[in-house]
Amino acid sequence: MNAIVLSIGDELVLGQTVDTNSAWLSRQLASLGCEIAAHLTVADDQRSIEDALREAATKCDFLIVTGGLGPTQDDLTRQALAAVLEQPLELHPQWLAHLEEYFRQRGRPMPATNRVQAMIPRGARMIENTSGTAPGIDADLLAAPHTCRVFCMPGVPSEMKAMFQRDLAPKVAAATAGRVILSRILHTFGLGESVVAQQLGELMDRSRNPSVGTTVSSGVVSLRLNARFDSAGRAQDELDRTEQLCLAALGDLIYGRDQQTLPQVVGQMLLDRSATLTTAESCTAGLLAKMITDVPGSSRYFHRGWITYSDDAKTDLLGVDPELIQRHGAVSEPVVLAMAIAARRKAEATFALAISGIAGPDGGTPAKPVGTVCIALAHPGDAAARTFHLPGDREMVRQRCANMALCLLRFHLLGKSPPF
Repeated sequence: MNAIVLSIGDELVLGQTVDTNSAWLSRQLASLGCEIAAHLTVADDQRSIEDALREAATKCDFLIVTGGLGPTQDDLTRQALAAVLEQPLELHPQWLAHLEEYFRQRGRPMPATNRVQAMIPRGARMIENTSGTAPGIDADLLAAPHTCRVFCMPGVPSEMKAMFQRDLAPKVAAATAGRVILSRILHTFGLGESVVAQQLGELMDRSRNPSVGTTVSSGVVSLRLNARFDSAGRAQDELDRTEQLCLAALGDLIYGRDQQTLPQVVGQMLLDRSATLTTAESCTAGLLAKMITDVPGSSRYFHRGWITYSDDAKTDLLGVDPELIQRHGAVSEPVVLAMAIAARRKAEATFALAISGIAGPDGGTPAKPVGTVCIALAHPGDAAARTFHLPGDREMVRQRCANMALCLLRFHLLGKSPPF
């Protein structure tokens, strides 16, 4: 069984509102063993909605529609569905009475425009809305060579979610007959997507079940594992086995799973060792400290940090020798080493991370182009620095730089050399 999610609204097409409904629905459908064939988005135009309904219905067993069920002139889902079904809209007396009572209890008369919300195509079934005034519609649409089950729901997330969980989920679950889709995400940082894929080898064969795919965000390459089987037990076992194969292929490059972040993982490693961390940042301007302190409980291992954006700040706050900056430049390994050593000493911390770089869009030179960053790690007894050339725009360089600093600390805490 498969489904298509169709979202309706000018605000979605124009990018004025982010469509969170489709993502939520896809997760719910997958957990019920229903494959997601596509996400579609159309404007508040009846002809466009009709065309989308007709085309999508030929490609799926369930067509899940959100939006366009309000009382205003731009809410055209019910009219479009009636046209596609070739049936007239009919008044639903019980829901009209419910609407009138809804407004009466709030001490105001029902606007005449709300009457349309009590109308559904002849032969369709009304889905009760316990959270608002727009009921859903459940209809069977003949789309040769099969019949597609169409569910139309409000676009308001709270109303849609309540309706789906109460009325739609049981119907989908019954149709999938116990089939499940279980997912897991494994996160890596430090190597590019193509290198990760090469190391995974046959695990990324598209005919494989569980499947393994990759996505990239801010330099984090995530492995998405999806297991599709006829029982939850079998799916779980195969998912676990595939995770172990990925770990064998990539080793310590994998730092976390599902919702785990790099700052969370590193923070827990620091806690396990009763260690503390401080930072000294130039081009990232506090981003690294923010990422660290976004983790609840980070005050147990992070007490202070420095933003030394200018050369004078590096000297005034951390005591970096001006001649060192003059000789090597602010973006250099000797300077970040001095920053890290001074920050660790001043904070009396176990570890210190220091960053200096050229995030762009200007400021680069042939010798040090935009994306050049130097990162230093100071720890008991020693300190080391490395230079990286990170791709992307200003925001991407800063984000990747902060992640790289955390990654270097993670591998040090593991007692291993980074594989990059």
